[in-house]
Amino acid sequence: MVTLQLRQLNIPPGQRVLLDNISWTEFENIVTELGEHRAFRLTYDNGILEIMTPLPEHEDDKEILGDLTKALLEELEIEFRTLGSTTFKNKNMSKGIEPDQCFYIQNEAIIRGKKRIDLSIDPPPDLAIEIDITSRTNPLIYAALGVAELWRIEGENIQINVLENGEYIEVSQSSIFPDIPISVIMSYLRDSKIIGRNKVIKAFRQWIKERISKIN
Repeated sequence: MVTLQLRQLNIPPGQRVLLDNISWTEFENIVTELGEHRAFRLTYDNGILEIMTPLPEHEDDKEILGDLTKALLEELEIEFRTLGSTTFKNKNMSKGIEPDQCFYIQNEAIIRGKKRIDLSIDPPPDLAIEIDITSRTNPLIYAALGVAELWRIEGENIQINVLENGEYIEVSQSSIFPDIPISVIMSYLRDSKIIGRNKVIKAFRQWIKERISKIN
């Protein structure tokens, strides 16, 4: 049997590799060996491991969407914690995933100050964001882990999924931001590619303030 070292993997951006019959122990060892500072993104589901390398455009959209969501939470004065592409895993479910971006919002106080998140005792993120460019998000893993809301971005469209009775229901409005049309975020994401990140964030903050004043 030929054994390959993980450092020998060379996965071009936008490509993925699927490995079968990977035990939970092997998955945890792979996560440890690859470390936190890496280009690969991992997904694990009952013995099947996907290793994917995102495209630059994928990472760009991820960062801007994350910044827009942070700005929204800050202007609404909602406390939050963002954990980026942290590896979330549950041994009992034999599932693990690394979102493009994620936020603790309702459950922020519960995990505040924690350096490690253990989904066997800690709550999952309240919101996960996925950019579907080179691979399709597996919502079943997020649902199994109990992530309350999942945003899936494909092209210029955003799909909002809210967890109900263990399954995602596609809705038109976020349950976390009931007074904010999330589709507006996509327009600012498009604008960022034309006028730049800083101008977009500033304009978005102003839009939120005006929106809040109209609601109040």
